[in-house]
Amino acid sequence: MIHKLNTPQNLKDWIGTRKQPQRCPICCILPPQMLDHIIRHGDDNQCDWALKTLRASEQFRGRRSAVGNISFAVSPGRKRRTIYDAKNSQSLPGVLIRGEGDPASTDEAVNEAYDASGATYDLFKDIYGRNSIDDNGLRLDSTVHFGVNYDNAFWNGDQMVYGDGDGRLFNRFTIAIDVMAHELTHGMVDYTAKLKYEDEPGALNESFSDVFGTLVKQRSLNQTVHEADWLIGAGQLAVGVNGVALRSMAAPGTAYDDRVLGKDIQPAHYSDLYRGTSDFGGVHINSGIPNRAFYLAAMAIGGFAWEKTGKIWYLTLKKELSPEANFQQAAEATIQIAGQIYGSDGDEQKAVSSAWQQVGVL
Repeated sequence: MIHKLNTPQNLKDWIGTRKQPQRCPICCILPPQMLDHIIRHGDDNQCDWALKTLRASEQFRGRRSAVGNISFAVSPGRKRRTIYDAKNSQSLPGVLIRGEGDPASTDEAVNEAYDASGATYDLFKDIYGRNSIDDNGLRLDSTVHFGVNYDNAFWNGDQMVYGDGDGRLFNRFTIAIDVMAHELTHGMVDYTAKLKYEDEPGALNESFSDVFGTLVKQRSLNQTVHEADWLIGAGQLAVGVNGVALRSMAAPGTAYDDRVLGKDIQPAHYSDLYRGTSDFGGVHINSGIPNRAFYLAAMAIGGFAWEKTGKIWYLTLKKELSPEANFQQAAEATIQIAGQIYGSDGDEQKAVSSAWQQVGVL
């Protein structure tokens, strides 16, 4: 059994020696500390698949590192979605199941990946005038049914990949539209600010992905800021897990508290910033701080979050941030952009400034 082959100390040593690169060749929706907790506190089967999930992710990081952060996908210049089925293998992309304009499949995961890719493309195109994640019509390829009980979804620099989940802790990773949009946004970050995937730049990378993930969800549901749940991955946790989602933008640190998954440790204020080395310097952990700043700004500005507040964050990402940008620089840039678009000392700029002050960044 896996516990016999890997004692807790050996697992701790293995986890602690994983490389922490400056740029993450793949970006996964689940924080590594959650999988680490499952390895230590789950039963034999849960420990087994969590360890395999971590190892599979590390293998893909290694493959991406060998070729660099470049994309080999063709940019047709228009919306083009292609969905493949890995048939529970780890070979990409898999068997072609559905292309742009094809009728719906009998496989709900295929249809969910297709619809989420389209909703993400439409948000960027209709609201921000961006033609796909590279602004040149990059085709949106996705592979479903990756691996056996694979508990993650990731952008590998070229396409989206979704596991089916184990069914005991996580449902299939196409079940939540914001999770899929989150991962696709990592691709857009690669084509704009190129935020390094470590420390505060990495937390901003994760936060921008959460921001546009929730905006895709809110727009697909036609929700105002007051109607939205501000949860990332609602429905992703299986029945019986003590939690409501993977993250909460409104109340970081409250999304889950489960014996096997562990507790959500996201801080909501800069005074509680995680300063350790795990999770690439806390990229999934510290993203709670800019996430709450966006939530507070959106609630103050009101209306549909993808309009004014989303536009401020999009233009900041596109025009103002360097790969090494920290929280303070992001705050100052969003305030500047808000003033440029909606007027210096206007309500929108005041809302953005107040939001960053409330989370302790300014």
